[in-house]
Amino acid sequence: MNLIIGSHVSFNNKKQLLGSVEEAISYNANTFMIYTGGAQSTMRSDINDELTYEGHKLMLENNINAKNVIVHAPYIVNLANRSDKTKYDFYIDFFIKELDRCKMLGLDKIVLHPGSATTCSKEEAIENIAHGINLIYKSTTNTMILLEFMSGKGTEVGTSIDELKAIIDKIDDKDRIGVCLDSCHMNDAGVDISKIDDFLDEFDSKIGIDKIKCFHINDSMNQFNSHKDRHANIGYGTIGFNNLLNIVYNKRLEGIPFILETPYINRNQSDAYAPYKMEIESIRKKEFIDFINK
Repeated sequence: MNLIIGSHVSFNNKKQLLGSVEEAISYNANTFMIYTGGAQSTMRSDINDELTYEGHKLMLENNINAKNVIVHAPYIVNLANRSDKTKYDFYIDFFIKELDRCKMLGLDKIVLHPGSATTCSKEEAIENIAHGINLIYKSTTNTMILLEFMSGKGTEVGTSIDELKAIIDKIDDKDRIGVCLDSCHMNDAGVDISKIDDFLDEFDSKIGIDKIKCFHINDSMNQFNSHKDRHANIGYGTIGFNNLLNIVYNKRLEGIPFILETPYINRNQSDAYAPYKMEIESIRKKEFIDFINK
């Protein structure tokens, strides 16, 4: 099985895409995910075409297919609520520019948190999300939006197959809409990860398994159906190493990029470091490596 696995990596002003590729290679990854600016901000710097060219050249040299590289939209974009028209219009305008940045970077998939209903019903929120995406698609080309499966925190939308289907059904350009699953979010939303094939059966019957374009592989700090969303390192959470391995090596998901978004070790300390190289090695070997308690 050709495993496509990587992690979230940084994208900074100094080296941009080239630096992202270099970081991914240092983890022995063959894909990666970036934010084109701050994950909590809409502030963006200009794309440097030379660094983009060098990044793609390095990807080719290291067998990283740009089609498997994922961009993630900042969390603050919320298309689910239109109570503040100025803010809603700002998010649409920003997201159009973000898709243009993806095109400049030569990347064609961007993950979007569907949003939170806050002051409206889930039904209205679903309508708002679809309306926003349809407007965005009218002003952009190529880039596919991947709706992320959410944990159900607060008034989040996209916390079930049915909610994702309801959004997708209202999208005009079906060829440019997909889904990004997240094992932590699924567990926290009440999906039994140990029965992943039952979930995939339902997903296939309602949406179509071909719409799964990315899978965030994260363990969870939370109990099943907690509706919280706190990621844990692979094998150190409530989902467990073997259950996550069964997702990664599921034949029905072959060819889909798997992205780690697990927390840094010793986070918030001066000796903090990324766990991704060890987690990728552990997954490739199909053997849990206890790198935290070594």
